[in-house]
Amino acid sequence: MARRRLSEQQKARIAGIQEKRRQRAEAEAEQILGAPVEATQQAGRIVVRHGRNLLIRPQQGGAVRGMLRANLGEVVCGDRVVWQPTGDNAGIVVAVKPRTSALTRPGASGAEKAIAANITQLVVVLAPQPEPTGYLVDQYLVAAERIGINALICLNKSDLQDQAGRSEFRAQFAHYEPLGYPVIQISAKTEHGLKPLQRRLRGQTSILVGQSGVGKSSLVNALIPCETVREGGLSDATGLGRHTTSAATLYDLESGGELIDSPGVRSFRLGPLTREQLERGFREFLPLIGQCRFHNCVHLAEPGCAIRAAMEAGNILPQRLESYQHMVSRVNDGT
Repeated sequence: MARRRLSEQQKARIAGIQEKRRQRAEAEAEQILGAPVEATQQAGRIVVRHGRNLLIRPQQGGAVRGMLRANLGEVVCGDRVVWQPTGDNAGIVVAVKPRTSALTRPGASGAEKAIAANITQLVVVLAPQPEPTGYLVDQYLVAAERIGINALICLNKSDLQDQAGRSEFRAQFAHYEPLGYPVIQISAKTEHGLKPLQRRLRGQTSILVGQSGVGKSSLVNALIPCETVREGGLSDATGLGRHTTSAATLYDLESGGELIDSPGVRSFRLGPLTREQLERGFREFLPLIGQCRFHNCVHLAEPGCAIRAAMEAGNILPQRLESYQHMVSRVNDGT
């Protein structure tokens, strides 16, 4: 049976009701957050979530099993929350603090779905296999630029290559360094390059992103050798079993900073972007924005295109422009 389509008036009425609910929830949260914290209410951080099951890290450390109060909206790894103990090392989240940033990707329905919150740095993990593409890397970098956070590129599994192979692999991504994206070569297995990476992670809340099979879990193990909230520990604390390996998880780093391990994704797709947002996701485009002959230039084949002229002059790499052109073909900017 076909689903009944809603009229525009019905959609507007539903949207109005949802907005009023959102405003009421925000007002309640502000009241909770602005008032003196009661003895039973504490600040905390979401370590991992799977369904309604949570693991909360209290300010004083440790880990507490948690549940969500109804109507709090979306809560993800990295969220700062107010929670209330319910006994037996358990609690309930009663409010969510405003986010400074959130990494999102389209869900199954196409709507934006948050992966992690309050991050300050995105670490793109690559490996010789599965073979990475510049287009995939550029999507991650655009996502970082869109939410205003740092990004670096980590080339893992260098122990699987000889010297010539390592040099060749690094050369594939060397063009990102002049753009301000550090490139670090590392082996999670031998811990080669671990200290330079730790220095980059210090003082940051970093999220590891990358395809399945690039060694993100091994990298987490190398960075957190004494971590007690590990796959087994998380399973015991949350009752999630093996599901913890498919949920974004927050770790404290002994060397300083925090690390979020995100689920491996075979295909990373950017959410809805305007053409202007996409342009600003490519750092080398920034000095040239607004200099094209036509204000609605999409840098494909238009005459007087400043971006294409810069590429022809050697100031923008063809593969970066190609990535942009591929992405802009998918952009829905409402025009």
